[in-house]
Amino acid sequence: MTEREERFEKMLTDIRQNYADVVEKMEKLKEKGKTKSATYRQLMGTKMNYQNMLSLYKIYGLIED
Repeated sequence: MTEREERFEKMLTDIRQNYADVVEKMEKLKEKGKTKSATYRQLMGTKMNYQNMLSLYKIYGLIED
């Protein structure tokens, strides 16, 4: 694997992990009934950014899930 491919794989792994972390934090806030809080809304924006990045990877055939 080339250095560039290794960097891509690391980035993809980090994006997936960060996405999972954001979803987990959102669930905890949701359980507390804080879906209208500024923190929840910021997390929603972050989640959408990560979803967009993962969707682009899928569109370009870089990932299969």
